[in-house]
Amino acid sequence: MTALQLNAELYRAMGKIADDETLMKKVLKYVKRLATKKEDPTLMTKEEFFKRIDESRAQYERGEYTRINSEAELKAFLNSF
Repeated sequence: MTALQLNAELYRAMGKIADDETLMKKVLKYVKRLATKKEDPTLMTKEEFFKRIDESRAQYERGEYTRINSEAELKAFLNSF
């Protein structure tokens, strides 16, 4: 299905429930949740997550890390971004 066909199908389905406020609230809540997921750049799959963990471990083993020994160093490190 093309995006145009999907839009038409969505509007047809919405037309059938448009007069039911409870159903429309449920649809709106679900659509907002979907939109939030799409917009969130921090979301990742399990595979992506574990790949990043593996990459971080490899960096650590190569000595590519920053040692932080105090709260002041931590604040300075976090403020550097």
